[in-house]
Amino acid sequence: MWKLVKTSIAIICLLSVGYVQSDVNEVLINICNIVKADDKGELRKKMKRVESDFNLKLKDYYSGISCDGDSLIRTAMLNDAVETGTLMVNKMSKRDLSAPEQDGKTVIAWASENGLDSSPIVAVLKGRI
Repeated sequence: MWKLVKTSIAIICLLSVGYVQSDVNEVLINICNIVKADDKGELRKKMKRVESDFNLKLKDYYSGISCDGDSLIRTAMLNDAVETGTLMVNKMSKRDLSAPEQDGKTVIAWASENGLDSSPIVAVLKGRI
């Protein structure tokens, strides 16, 4: 009997984790468009909703989001989205900002390789690290 109860609880937990994950994905579906449009207010609302509904901060889902193969901060740099890029840089920890991304390059190294050293986002990023 006790095994049946434990198994039932485990199944319920696993099913609810999958449900929450799909909901987070639905909420974050248009975050790339928000960053590209440089809509700081909408990005702030989106981040607050994810934090309040799912108890996740930007650092928790940042690495899982790819906008045409680039991270959110890289996307902001490529689209001259200074407001949203600056907001994300200020919300991330120094450790996360200086860590290599999926391609093994840090955001600053990637910006340098792509001729984006003069981006205001890079200046904010360097000031934070």
